Amino acid sequence: MNAESEHLPLIESWDTYWQGALTSAAYSGGGSSHPLVLSFWDDYFRGLNDRDGELKIIDIASGNGAVVKGASISLTGPSAKFTCLDVSESAIRMLEERFPDVHGVVADAADIPLDSASYDIATSQFGVEYAGLEALDEVTRLIAPGGELAMLLHHRDGIIYEECSASLEAAREMQAAEFIPKCIAMFEAGFIAMQSGDRTRYSAAAKNFAPALRAMETIMMRHGRDVAASTILKVYRDVRTIHGNMRHYEPSSVSGWLEKMEQAIEAYTGRMASMREAAIDATQFAQVGTGLVEKGFEILRAEPLANPEQDPPVAWALIAKKE
Repeated sequence: MNAESEHLPLIESWDTYWQGALTSAAYSGGGSSHPLVLSFWDDYFRGLNDRDGELKIIDIASGNGAVVKGASISLTGPSAKFTCLDVSESAIRMLEERFPDVHGVVADAADIPLDSASYDIATSQFGVEYAGLEALDEVTRLIAPGGELAMLLHHRDGIIYEECSASLEAAREMQAAEFIPKCIAMFEAGFIAMQSGDRTRYSAAAKNFAPALRAMETIMMRHGRDVAASTILKVYRDVRTIHGNMRHYEPSSVSGWLEKMEQAIEAYTGRMASMREAAIDATQFAQVGTGLVEKGFEILRAEPLANPEQDPPVAWALIAKKE
């Protein structure tokens, strides 16, 4: 068993997060694979299929390329030349590997080193708001007259916001229980006991670890087993598996894996906190629309993205055309 391979990657920062995010599992947990999100882009890109010529599209805060993937499926009429911008060099490198025709740019959305009025369409999925809504000034200047802006923004009262809040709380509870530090101490004492035969230190460490193990069970009961992209469940299961088969593991491998997981949980809490902070409320969304109108845009769509019977919404949906 390779315990480390089943877990979220080490994500000490946005950059190292994307270095390990080849499966995109954590990112999808942030809403990119939600059916309504996929449907939004499918509808938008299919609506462009009656256009002629080549479309120059810039995707802001591209991450793992969810918008590019949507376009590759639904945009079957005109050809599209994509420029993808992200603050993470690793994100751009990974995206260019997935989509060789994409031109990647490593830059902050609040300071984009590209010419004004050079794109037909600007898109963003859960990205611009991380740079602050003032970054919209940079995004909108890139759009040529007659061009469009299509965005999904985090909704402060939405499903994703609620999920991030629960994940953040669960991860912080795990940290407060000192699950991983106590687990490291228990395994260290256990490996020593296996060699020396003296279980005194191990018994004390295991007793100290027991409340942390119960805390993990309580967290999953309170928040659900899938909370925090199932990371808590995976760590819990793997620790129990390793503990029951310690003779089959190298001490340095176990301690190294646990140290990486401790760093990953710390970075995950940061990611969830930043997603919560980036989410905007109805007043802010209205201000975004007003600002676009003042910049010469016609609002084509501005509303919560939700099923009629679904409450709360998934995101804010915004499409605008530059006059």
